[in-house]
Amino acid sequence: MIDLDQLTVPEIEELIHLANDIRSNPWAYRESCRGKIMATLFYEPSTRTKMSFQTAMYRLGGEVIGFDNPGNSSVSKGESLKDTITVIGGYADLIVIRNPWEGAAAAASLYSGVPIINAGDGGHLHPTQTLTDLVTLYNEKGRLDHLCIGLCGDLMYGRTVHSLIKTMTRFEGNSFVLISTPELALPQYVKDIMDAAGCKYREVSSLEEAIPSLDVLYMTRIQQERFPSRESYESQKGVFVLDNKKLLAAKKDLKILHPLPRVDEIEVSVDDDPRATYFRQTVYGVYARMALILTILRGANIGVPKKAKTSTHPYHCTNPRCITQTEHYLPNLFTEAGGMITCVYCDGRTLI
Repeated sequence: MIDLDQLTVPEIEELIHLANDIRSNPWAYRESCRGKIMATLFYEPSTRTKMSFQTAMYRLGGEVIGFDNPGNSSVSKGESLKDTITVIGGYADLIVIRNPWEGAAAAASLYSGVPIINAGDGGHLHPTQTLTDLVTLYNEKGRLDHLCIGLCGDLMYGRTVHSLIKTMTRFEGNSFVLISTPELALPQYVKDIMDAAGCKYREVSSLEEAIPSLDVLYMTRIQQERFPSRESYESQKGVFVLDNKKLLAAKKDLKILHPLPRVDEIEVSVDDDPRATYFRQTVYGVYARMALILTILRGANIGVPKKAKTSTHPYHCTNPRCITQTEHYLPNLFTEAGGMITCVYCDGRTLI
């Protein structure tokens, strides 16, 4: 499960229904993964994603191994991603990986003998957060279509934003309002996906301007760890802050989501507003991940990578954050169209 694009819409809906059934009948699933082992390999910090995966596996009756600090593993000795994945694949039935390099999960899947779940690869994708968001919206809004979705903050590096937009374009009638500074605008490849799907979207620089029309507001923090320098981060932080005054203009049934952690982009006073959904969202995430783990370990044929025509090239990906920049043994895999090649790992594009 590298990208939610690997699933059909009916498969996504099936996972949502399974998550809700687990939520309604948790005891019916408490032994479902007994005897199974999940490895969590977290190369960068995490609270919710790591702990929700661990909670999900324990509640299904399985066991968990892994690390949450590469400094305490052989990675600190220079072990390659390939070697780590090959070894851990011999110990576990399933590997969950978070890595700061974009495309790391796709690279890991080349060498793993067991299923890989992408728990976030740099500023690229975060499919299980998107599955969490879908379960949340389905329960809180009652539908996944005909929604006006505002996405605010770091749209350039926000992997949760990229994954959510890519998936919500597949449901009928959704439109998007992109709220960011020019420096943190959504990458072009995600805009191309919206264009190809025929989804309406507009870009604005004011949260006040956007909020009256929204059914969903997806807030994100400005991610210090993604910026090339402290100075560039300081110039962007604190630009968008949601407070009770701005919410006066919002719809009564607005749902406010946030992948968390928050820093200063949502005032604490907003937590008491019934439209604040982000803490309930974290609980939905456990059931979403339980459904995904259970489905994969039952051997269901979902999440099989698309059979896009790929080829090796003498070219190298020009994205400085791509996993190929550090794991030099990886084959240079690209898809090709219209005089442009797209990196299979990170979606970075290069003219040829």
